Amino acid sequence: MINFLSKWLNKFFNNLFKRKKKVKLGLYGPPNGGKTTLANRICQDWLGEDMGKVSEIAHETREIQIKEQITIKSKGREINFNLVDTPGIATKIDYEDFLKYMNEKDAKKRAKEATKGVIDAIKWLDDMDTVIVVLDATKDPYDQVNITIIGNLQARNIPVLLVANKIDLKKADTKKIKSAFPQYDIVGISAKFGNSMDEFYEKLLNMAG
Repeated sequence: MINFLSKWLNKFFNNLFKRKKKVKLGLYGPPNGGKTTLANRICQDWLGEDMGKVSEIAHETREIQIKEQITIKSKGREINFNLVDTPGIATKIDYEDFLKYMNEKDAKKRAKEATKGVIDAIKWLDDMDTVIVVLDATKDPYDQVNITIIGNLQARNIPVLLVANKIDLKKADTKKIKSAFPQYDIVGISAKFGNSMDEFYEKLLNMAG
């Protein structure tokens, strides 16, 4: 059943790229999983520029960011898409979590912006043609946020590639993520250092046919 679903998704994705001129490829995941770091890596590799700012503080990305007309090429194949970096999905955002980084006024402002960002990110799912879910490979994938993200994607029948990020860290465990969501293809990378990015691009190209 899983193999059948994988083949169907690959065929769907292939046909999608062929018939649409501007495919939206969305980066989704929990805060600090490495979405913007991956977005910057992709943009640096193919455009020579960054996409957004990264920070150790959660919810650094609080608005939808788009980089248009990115073309990935390899072995005579290519895909062209608009990359959409979304705010980190969270089921709870408390301004007190930001107080060790900023004053109370700024913390409340960030919490408000982050909450709006989560709502916008979910709304934008309806515009996505495919989604890359970026998860921190050092953390337990069985949590409410990840299940919420995957559930929303499944409900919309959106093709998905799972990225287990931060494999450069000792605690990284891609097998746990694969076990948690066996219905999806997965690739382990380090967006920060560029580890296994060739495999990542190859999987994107394979999805595109």
